[in-house]
Amino acid sequence: MKYAGLLVAAAVFCGGTPDAPAQGYPSKPIRLIVPFVPAGGTDIMARVIAAQVSESLGQTIVVDNRPGAGGIIGTETVIRANPDGYTLIMVNSNFSGSAAIQKLPYDPVKDIEPIVLIGETGLLLAVNPSLPVNSVKDLVAHAKANPGRLNYASVGAGSLTHLSLELFKLGTKVDITHVPYKGGSPALTATVSGEVQLTAISIVPTLPLVKTGRLRAIAVTTGKRSPVLPEVPTIGETVPGYESIHWYGVWGPKKLPKAIVARWNKEVATVLQSKEMKIRMAAEGLEPAGGPPEQLMTVVRRDVEKWKRVVKEAKIPTEH
Repeated sequence: MKYAGLLVAAAVFCGGTPDAPAQGYPSKPIRLIVPFVPAGGTDIMARVIAAQVSESLGQTIVVDNRPGAGGIIGTETVIRANPDGYTLIMVNSNFSGSAAIQKLPYDPVKDIEPIVLIGETGLLLAVNPSLPVNSVKDLVAHAKANPGRLNYASVGAGSLTHLSLELFKLGTKVDITHVPYKGGSPALTATVSGEVQLTAISIVPTLPLVKTGRLRAIAVTTGKRSPVLPEVPTIGETVPGYESIHWYGVWGPKKLPKAIVARWNKEVATVLQSKEMKIRMAAEGLEPAGGPPEQLMTVVRRDVEKWKRVVKEAKIPTEH
C-alpha cells in the first residue's frame, strides 16, 4: 500500500491526471481551423473570436482555412488531431447536413468534443424579381402551376440551403429542381441573373441584393421572424411546422481535457458579450448562445437526425 501510494503521487506529480495537458495551457500558438474558404461567414466569425480570445489567453490563435470536400478535409484534420487544445475548429450548420448525404470518415456526433454554440439564425428565401410571386403562398401556387419548371440554387449538395429547400418541397409538395453551385456568391449571382429563380442563403450577403431590388425577399427559415427583417414572414407561417436553423459552433477532438473545454467555453461566451460581436451578430440576425458545451452537442445531434430523415423522405441520392 505504501508503494502504491508513492506510485499515485508520482503519477500526479508527472501530470498523470486526465486534465494534465490543461496545466499551463496555452503555452504555444493555437490553430482554429475553418473548413471553408476565407471571407465567408464562418471565417469572419472565427477571426473576430480568435482575435479577442487570443488577448485573454495570451497566445496567438491562427485561423487556418482548410476547405475542400464540403468541409470534410478540415473537419477530419481536427478529429485526428492530438486532443491537447492546440487544434480546434469552427463549423456551421453545414457540418450536420453533410453527415446526412455524404459518406464520412468520422462520426459527427461521437468523434467530437463540443465546446460552445456561438449563435443561431436563419436563411432568407429570396426570388428573382421577374418571378410573379410575393409570398410563400404565391410561390407554392406558381410552382404547382409550373411543375419542374422552377430551379433553386444551393451552395452545394448536402448544404443547409439544399436540405432546407428539400424540406420546403416535402412540406408543400412542389416540384422545384436543385442546381448546386460552389458557394453562396455564385448561387446568389445565378439567382440575380435569372439563371435560377430562387435560393435560400444567409441574411448578410442576401440583404444588400434585396435592398437594391435585385432580389425579392419572401420568407425566413427560422421559427420566428428575424429582428433584421421583421416585416418578412417565416416559412412556418404558411407551412406549419417548417423550421431550418443556421448556426455556428466550436468543438475539438474527442477526449479534449474538460479544463480546456471549460476555459474556451468561458472565453467565447465573454466575447459574445463584447460590443463588436453584438453589432456583428445583430447585423446577421444571430441570436447569441454561449451556453454549456452540451448545448452545441444537442444542436448537432438534432440536426444530424433531422437532415438524415429529410434526405430519406426526399429520396436524395447519398454516398453511403
